[in-house]
Amino acid sequence: MDSLNLALNILCVFSTFLYLLVTLRYDLQMIQQNSYRNKRYLKWLKLGVSTRRLSINFVLFFIARFFIHLIAVKAVISGVSIIGIIVELRKKYKKKLVFTPRAIRLYATSILISLLLFTGVFVATKDINFSLIIILAINALSPLVLMVANIINSPMERAINRWYYNDAKRILNQNRDIIIIGITGSYGKTSTKHYLHRILSEKYNVLMTPGSYNTTLGVIRTIRENLKPYHEVFIVEMGAKQPGDIKEICDLVHPTIGILTSVGEQHLESFKTVSNVQRTKFELIDSLPKDGLAVLNLDFEYVASRVVENTSNVKYYSASDKSADYYLDNINYSNMGSNFSIEGEGVVSESLFTQIVGSHNLSNILAGSIVARELEVPVNSIQYAVSHIEQVEHRLNIRKTSGGITIIDDAFNSNPSGAKMALDVLGRFETGKRIIVTPGLIELGDKQVEYNTNFGAQIATSADYVIVVGSYNRDAIMQGLLSTPFDKTKIYQATSFTDAISHLGGVLKSGDIVLYENDLPDTFK
Repeated sequence: MDSLNLALNILCVFSTFLYLLVTLRYDLQMIQQNSYRNKRYLKWLKLGVSTRRLSINFVLFFIARFFIHLIAVKAVISGVSIIGIIVELRKKYKKKLVFTPRAIRLYATSILISLLLFTGVFVATKDINFSLIIILAINALSPLVLMVANIINSPMERAINRWYYNDAKRILNQNRDIIIIGITGSYGKTSTKHYLHRILSEKYNVLMTPGSYNTTLGVIRTIRENLKPYHEVFIVEMGAKQPGDIKEICDLVHPTIGILTSVGEQHLESFKTVSNVQRTKFELIDSLPKDGLAVLNLDFEYVASRVVENTSNVKYYSASDKSADYYLDNINYSNMGSNFSIEGEGVVSESLFTQIVGSHNLSNILAGSIVARELEVPVNSIQYAVSHIEQVEHRLNIRKTSGGITIIDDAFNSNPSGAKMALDVLGRFETGKRIIVTPGLIELGDKQVEYNTNFGAQIATSADYVIVVGSYNRDAIMQGLLSTPFDKTKIYQATSFTDAISHLGGVLKSGDIVLYENDLPDTFK
C-alpha cells in the first residue's frame, strides 16, 4: 500500500505540475495578446472567457483540499491533469503564442514563483499532500501568478525597452536624410501603408513597418533589424491602445509627412469617447514640423472638424466630396477590379485601374497617390503601381475557388465603416447566393449593441443567407436582422467558426459569394 501511495504521490506531483506549466503557457498567450498589460488582461478575465478552465482548476483544488489523503482522489486528480494537458496542447489558436525574449522571461518568472511556493511549503511542512494542494491552488490562481510575475519583471522590462529605444534612435540619427511618413487612423492604416509602399517603390528605396508592427516596440524592432543606410523612405504605421501611444512613436521617429485615414468609434472600450480617439490620432498630425505635409480624410467628421495649426501644407482627400483638395470620381467596379479617376488641385483627370474593390480601399489608394505626387513620383509610375497593387490579406480580399465560389475575405478589417463597405461590395454581386459569415463587430464599448444591431439590419439589405458565429454579438445582430423582412429560415446561428464552416458546406453551390466579415481573436472565445 505504501509503494502504491508513493507512486501515486509522484504521479500526482508530476502531472499536476506539468498541467500548471501548460496552464501558465495559456495565460502567457492571453496576456501577450493583451499587450502585457495587467489592466487589459484583468478586464479580459472579467469577461469570463476562460470560465470553464478556471472552474475545473478550482474544483480540483477544493477536492484536494478536503480529500487529498484518499488514493482514489489522487488518481482522479492525476487523470484530470493529464487530460487537461492533452486537450490544451491539441488546441488550435488563430494567434499562436510567440516566445519572444520578453515572453520567455515572464514565463520563467511565473514558473520560478510557483516552484518557490511549492518547495517552500514542502520544506516547511514535509507534507506531500499539503504541497500537492499548493500546486493545485497555484494552478487555480495561475492568472494572478502571471500578473505578479509581470509586476516583478516590469523594472527590468522598462530598462531593456529603454536600451532598445536609444539604440533605434542612434540608428535613425545615422539616417538623417530619410523621409519618414507616419500613417494612423481608426481603420484603413494598414491598407494605406501597403498601397503607399507599392507606389513609392517606383522611385524610392522604401521600408515599411511589417505586419501589425504598429506599436513603439514594433517600430523599434523594425528600425533595429531592417533599416539600412540605403533606405530613402520609412513608412511607419502607428496604432494606439491609449492616449499618448502615437506621440511616443512620433517622438522616436519624427515624421515629416502624416496620413490620417479615419477617426471613428473603434476601440471605445479603451478610449471611452470618440473625442479621445480624435485627440490620440491627431498626435501624429500635431507632431509634424511647420514645413511638413498632413494628408487628411475629409470623409470623417472627426477629421474634418479638427483645425491643423502646426503644419502649413495640409491636403484633404475624399471618396466623393468635391470640396476636397483631391477626390475620387468615375468609379466603376468589374470582375477584374476597379476603374476610377483622381480629380482635384492641379490634376487633369488621372484615370487609374486597380485590382482592389471598395470605396474605402480606393480612398486609401488616393491618400497614397497624394503623398507620391508631393514626393514627385511621375504620374505614369503612379498609374502603373496602382494597377499592380495586390490585395492585403484578410482585408476585403477577393478570390475564386476551383469550385466556382467567390470568397470575400474581410476577416481582419472589421469596424462599422469597413463592414458597411464590405456589405456594399457583397450586395453588388448579382449572380449566385450572397452569404455572410460573421461574429459581428467588437471593441465598441457602450455602443457595442447599437452598432451590431445596425450591422444586422445592413446585412439584410446585402445578403441572401446569414451565418452568425458565436454568442458574443448574436442577440444584437439577430435583433437587427429580425427588424427587417429578412427570411428567418435563411439565418443559421453557429456555435463556433468550425460549426459555421461545416454548415456552410451544405449550403454552398457553384456561383455563390461568401463574405467572411471579422474573425474574433482568441481573447474573445
